[in-house]
Order: sequence, then structure tokens, then C-alpha cells
Amino acid sequence: TSCLFFSIFLVIISEKEKQVILLYYYEEMTLKEISQILSVSESRVSQLHTKALGKMRSVMGDYLGILTGGL
Repeated sequence: TSCLFFSIFLVIISEKEKQVILLYYYEEMTLKEISQILSVSESRVSQLHTKALGKMRSVMGDYLGILTGGL
């Protein structure tokens, strides 16, 4: 099941969105830390995070909540 998630993840979100999601959920970094790595504002990181989750939810629906702990 996580393989399916990852496959969809790679196809539907942009490269910057992927970086934000990976750093936030897998590296457990804060938005501030991610903003420093990507050289963008915290606000932009938040926008990218929200946009990526929205894209994934539109494809995966309720299944996404299971994988992200209900976020």
C-alpha cells in the first residue's frame, strides 16, 4: 500500500512539493528549516505543503489520512 502511495506521489506533485513533503514527513523538519534549505519563505513552504496535500487528497481521498496520521 505504501508503494501505491509513493507511485501516485511521484506523478502528481511538483519537484518542490515533493521536497517539502519528504523533508516534513520523512526527515521531520520544521517549515522554517525547510524554508532555509529551499531558499524560500516559510509562507511559501506552507503553500507548497498545502498544495501537495490537496493534490494527493484529490486522487487518494480518505486513504491519505491513514498514511499521514489524519493530517
